[in-house]
Amino acid sequence: MKLSRQFEKALIYATRIHGGQRRKKTRIPYIAHILGVAAIALEYGANETEAIAALLHDAVEDCGGARRLRDIERKFGKKVAKIVEGCTDTDQTPKPPWLERKQAYVAHVRHASMPTKLVSASDKLHNVRAILMDYRQEGEKLWSRFNRGKRGALWYYRALVDAFRGKRIQPLVQEIDRTLTELELLSNKGSHVDKPPSVQMNHSAAGVAAKHRR
Repeated sequence: MKLSRQFEKALIYATRIHGGQRRKKTRIPYIAHILGVAAIALEYGANETEAIAALLHDAVEDCGGARRLRDIERKFGKKVAKIVEGCTDTDQTPKPPWLERKQAYVAHVRHASMPTKLVSASDKLHNVRAILMDYRQEGEKLWSRFNRGKRGALWYYRALVDAFRGKRIQPLVQEIDRTLTELELLSNKGSHVDKPPSVQMNHSAAGVAAKHRR
């Protein structure tokens, strides 16, 4: 597959909007994550539309909300905007509570389009690989970066592995599973975290899930 100038345009766009951002509690430029997700998506069969969406997958959540989504649709088209919207767990500022958002997003992923699942799963694989690498260097103090600590992080990624479905993305999901299993072995004696700190989804979270399905 040959990538067009539209991909180059999206790469420049992503570099500019994420300029100055760093990965949470690190000195790593955030664009490293963006490039990593796009690379994974391409390695697992993304077409150009999906690859562009991978470059822009965090743009709405981190760089402008609904207004940013409208700009993406105008510049890159409805198909790209739809995937980016599907990869966004909220466009609200301030963000809703962490557990509400994550439960709603897991529920949304089960019924998302295959292009959205491909980009979202690419994002999650890059995240889990980064967590595993950092855990090897930092050990248990790593979990202080996360809103709900180790239990919340391990639950969320395990829930997503279980939620991602589809023949096309199965090799990608299997790689997330293998990486997460290694992280669980190192940090949690190999045990899965099957439940979050609270398993009750309130009406607000249900509403976010419903919004994603529309």
